[in-house]
Amino acid sequence: MGHRTVGDLMTTPVVSVRRDTGFKEIAKLLAEHGITAVPVVDDDERVVGVVSEADLLRKEASLLDPAGLLPVLRPEPRDRAKAAATTAEGLMNSPAVAARPQWTAVEAAQVMERHHVKRLPVVDEADRPVGLVSRADLLRVFLRGDSAVREEISGEVLVRTLGVAPGTVTVRVVDGRVSLTGTVERASLVPVVVRLCQGVDGVVDVSAELNHRVDDTASALPGPETSRRAGLAT
Repeated sequence: MGHRTVGDLMTTPVVSVRRDTGFKEIAKLLAEHGITAVPVVDDDERVVGVVSEADLLRKEASLLDPAGLLPVLRPEPRDRAKAAATTAEGLMNSPAVAARPQWTAVEAAQVMERHHVKRLPVVDEADRPVGLVSRADLLRVFLRGDSAVREEISGEVLVRTLGVAPGTVTVRVVDGRVSLTGTVERASLVPVVVRLCQGVDGVVDVSAELNHRVDDTASALPGPETSRRAGLAT
């Protein structure tokens, strides 16, 4: 099965900054390019960190309310240092959590969730930036049409991957929700079908009402010889 990779979904070209790039220059780049973060690169063009809108907003949030109506925030020491920073070096989150172009959307989403970040710089084998992938980019897999999802499940998953005879399983897809009805050869195949369908790009949910011709999941009852040997073993 083919999956859209991070390389397919990422935003290019990459807008990056140096360690010594100033606060206002970073804010200007974000506004000009309509982006929410920039990777920070060293002299060898390798990614060493990321500066996001949230990092810049710490400075504004740390300022006193001109009207004196809002309480003064008391940030953690690390946040106070970021709020006082004037260059990318002090503002960035480092080390950078990066993705590779060949990753699937699932891999990238899991890394974002694990590290609590909203976007990832995408780097090549030399750790040089080739793109930026955001949560919004990853969600584009769910914009895939129902007909394309149905065709992949019917042809690629059922027939070519699992060897299910054409026409024995009916596939319906509505708004990314897949329903499967029909008959497969073995009972053990049912959870495999569901799992593979769940991995198809654009699938939101899978429900299956599948019959089987052979129940290969039932445990065989021990015969006399098996029982005798078990008794001897004890």
